[in-house]
Amino acid sequence: MANLKKLPKNKAAVTSLRLKKATAEVTVHPLVIQLQHTLNHYLSAGLLPENAKLLLALSGGLDSTVLLHLLVAVQGYIPFELRALHVHHGLSQNADVWAEFCVLQCQKLNIPLQVVKVHVNQASKSGVEAEARRQRYEALFNYKVDNELSDFVVTAHHQDDQAETLLLQLFRGAGVKGLASMAHIDCNKRLLRPLLGVSRAMLLEYAQAHHIDWCDDESNDNTQFERNFVRFKLMPILESRYESIKPTLARTASHLAEADEMLQALAKLDAEPLLLDNTLCLQGLCQLDFARAKNVLRWWFSQHQLAMPNTEHLTEILAQLLNAKKEAELSIQLQHLWLKRYQQRAFLCAETNADPFDLLWQGEGELPLPNGGTLHFAQVRGHGLAFKHGIQKLRITNRDGGERFKPNALRPTRTLKHLLQEANMPPWQRVKIPLIYWNDTLACVPNIGVAHEFQASEAEMGLQITWLDN
Repeated sequence: MANLKKLPKNKAAVTSLRLKKATAEVTVHPLVIQLQHTLNHYLSAGLLPENAKLLLALSGGLDSTVLLHLLVAVQGYIPFELRALHVHHGLSQNADVWAEFCVLQCQKLNIPLQVVKVHVNQASKSGVEAEARRQRYEALFNYKVDNELSDFVVTAHHQDDQAETLLLQLFRGAGVKGLASMAHIDCNKRLLRPLLGVSRAMLLEYAQAHHIDWCDDESNDNTQFERNFVRFKLMPILESRYESIKPTLARTASHLAEADEMLQALAKLDAEPLLLDNTLCLQGLCQLDFARAKNVLRWWFSQHQLAMPNTEHLTEILAQLLNAKKEAELSIQLQHLWLKRYQQRAFLCAETNADPFDLLWQGEGELPLPNGGTLHFAQVRGHGLAFKHGIQKLRITNRDGGERFKPNALRPTRTLKHLLQEANMPPWQRVKIPLIYWNDTLACVPNIGVAHEFQASEAEMGLQITWLDN
């Protein structure tokens, strides 16, 4: 444990600073001071909540084990709740030993630890390394305590990792966002990397000075993995010629991160007049030059947590959006969403479940639907289904086809298909829109209207039903 009262006093090995805590004066290691400064900065900037719930990704290796000790030390100065999670991949014969090591470390430091076993598909097209990483982050970001997620997942990525990441992204032909490498803090992803400014050599020095044990993963020596090749084969050659290559590359990543922030700000400005109900106006997008139009698409995709398409794919997507015939149906899958085009607007939609359903509403404030989306119910005056009819239960189902509806007493009954087209509802939403029945009568079509005979008058209380499509 990094006990503040037992830090070494060898000034050649450790630069120390005197801090006052209560009435006692202790010598604090510079890494503890640096981590405290980093967390205080995020607190003052409003990026980190007070008494934050932090979940440390603990592998048992040098980096994460040292970070565990550092965080425990900093808890003496900044209040936050610390837990750890070890992901047991089962890929090594030593996996059980690593898990047990993490358990013992956390017991010594009185830090709650959860060990989660995952199954890594070794035949994954993305490769074992990428699949293990995906499983690891999925376990970390979905872990809950008392049904609550952590405020941030904390990882021990350091300066050397940042330099390697920049090179790997460069070899893959990444753009500015990819070359910016890893962010110190990502509030959208709930990810915190407080050691990006610290070299691995400094972490090793801290571990040795404080007699901290750690585990060595034998796979880290396998240069068949891209990162290990860069670390053990390429980086030593670069360092032999450029001694400060690691901090220099990490600094370059920071410059690129600033450039990416400006591109994001420009994309937001360009997108603002084009966005309506989270759809994108293609006529306005067409007025931008090609580079800025692609920048808007990247920004819009990132708002939906989509991985960026490669350059060729993004260029093709933009060409199809802007050049397709007016009546052409466009549907492009982008991970968990589908990009669609309708009446000169682009939409990002979840895949539609076409299975029929039949639900009963009995007073809930909201009701999730099996085909995606949610119905919201609110009592209002002068709108919606009039409560005077004794409405307590409603049947909710999907379309069969051929339904007829009359929301306007002064106009004739018309087919629902015609009303949905008149409302400019996209075809994929027409298929999944829920219908509300009362006593076997179509009483309400959300976002379209209420059957005229059931409408609440200006003085009456009514039930307003709104459909939000995911």
